Amino acid sequence: MGLNRIVTALASAPAVLAGMAGSATAGQPENWALGFQPPASPTMERISSFNDMLFIIIVLIVVFVLGLLLYTSWRFAEKRNPTPSRTTHNTLLEVLWTTIPVIILVIIAVPSFKLLYFADRVEEADMTIKAIGRQWYWSYEYPDDGNFTFDANLIPDEDLEPGQLRLLETDYPVVLPVETNIRLLITASDVLHNFAMPAFGVKLDAVPGRVNETWMRINEPGTYYGQCSELCGTGHAYMPIMIKAVTKEEYAAWVKTAQEEFAKVDEPAGTAPAVQLADRDKTAK
Repeated sequence: MGLNRIVTALASAPAVLAGMAGSATAGQPENWALGFQPPASPTMERISSFNDMLFIIIVLIVVFVLGLLLYTSWRFAEKRNPTPSRTTHNTLLEVLWTTIPVIILVIIAVPSFKLLYFADRVEEADMTIKAIGRQWYWSYEYPDDGNFTFDANLIPDEDLEPGQLRLLETDYPVVLPVETNIRLLITASDVLHNFAMPAFGVKLDAVPGRVNETWMRINEPGTYYGQCSELCGTGHAYMPIMIKAVTKEEYAAWVKTAQEEFAKVDEPAGTAPAVQLADRDKTAK
């Protein structure tokens, strides 16, 4: 390969990588894509921004250290420095290589703690949903919308329809409204599981006997996919998470049908706050 081709390839590499990184489809993984899935929630937007900041810091550190190593190798080569220095201490250097890393860590820690606090939980949620990890599927409860529940199982390969994703499609998707602060309660009934939705920036352990809490707010309608991210047994690879985000009006209509389809025998369906939520949104507009 000639020198011109090498220079051309190196010059075009950032554009190629940027194109690959931006080729991921929202809500689902993409072959040969780089980086995160496009963010679909405020939490994931902040995670992406924090990752970009860390990338810049890492690149600057690598460039500085590489330059320092190259300069040192050149400046103190045996030909240029036949008599090596006997200096053992340099106060200025020791102060610099102690304080500069501390400053860098503080710069990283401040937005890191802010992000952890932001992603932890929401003070005032518009609705609550509970996800229960089981071997090997997920169960979901809607305590605010009639207290109905259903199980979401993986669709086997032989039952997949054209356009459906292998190992990611479930027989019943989790339907949630967009532009809504959703409190997410996560637990398990048997072993450790992990509820992970990359597009939402959500990844939290499901622990038997304990309820962990986080939150999410979906920006746009669409179908989003996740998976259990804790090695939970032989069926670990077969318990996906499929969330269908819809408008508040569509969600209210779905709740009415879901209350009838998934209603508990020993409990009434009750009134769905989702309908009130949709009506309130109309009034606000």
